[in-house]
Amino acid sequence: MTFWDTVTGNDLTREWKAFEARAAALPPDFRAAWEEIKANLFSYGNFSGRNLTPIADGALGLLEETAADGQSVRDVLGEDVKGFCAALAGGEGARTYRDRWREQLNGNVARKLGRLGG
Repeated sequence: MTFWDTVTGNDLTREWKAFEARAAALPPDFRAAWEEIKANLFSYGNFSGRNLTPIADGALGLLEETAADGQSVRDVLGEDVKGFCAALAGGEGARTYRDRWREQLNGNVARKLGRLGG
């Protein structure tokens, strides 16, 4: 990975296109699960989303293996895909970008109010 690729995000674009190409080869119910996983994982991403790349790769690999073994997608993921994604991202209660932004905003407001009131 070159510096330019890192700055522009070209490396991420290539990786996600490769993920999508792999997902396109999955059966329809597995593709639907992949879309659901992506939708639920993105809230756990950092600014660039680079932290999600290995997680997404592992999740897609799991879907590929499950499909190859002839298992049902729900046998592996269960009914709670959102919980599955939370577990992948760092366990139940893992902080999302919304949580981090909310804490930052609350801290900024508290500092401003502290200066005004004191």
